[in-house]
Amino acid sequence: MTAKVGALAMAVLLAVYVALVGWRAVQFLGTGEPVAIGIGIALLVLPIIAVWAIWRELAFGMRSQALVKRLEAEGGTDLGIEMRESGRADRASADAEFARFRADAEADPDSWRAWLRLGMAYDAAGDRRRARTAVRRAIELERAG
Repeated sequence: MTAKVGALAMAVLLAVYVALVGWRAVQFLGTGEPVAIGIGIALLVLPIIAVWAIWRELAFGMRSQALVKRLEAEGGTDLGIEMRESGRADRASADAEFARFRADAEADPDSWRAWLRLGMAYDAAGDRRRARTAVRRAIELERAG
């Protein structure tokens, strides 16, 4: 729940930032000076890129969370990885189980469930970049199927 509150707070702050910077950009554009016009254009383009990037991350989070809930409802989220007292996955246990999830994804490359479990295993093993790639693949497969 705190992640959702954090994401909402960031979205609100971004909206305030975009409004303030947008107003300043209009002021720069209105001067008629070439350098000020260049700054005004940059001030318009950069927030648009920021909004796109944040929207992309929020959409990824919502879609991946929906898939995890769906997999959980099917009873498929138990990876068999030992957990620490803190609730985080034991990295050694995740590394030991990882080959099984990779083999499942390779055996059934069109299964969003296999790719999502692979992403969860990557995350448990601490490889966030590959986890995101696998989860993105799961989202693509689920949307296509």
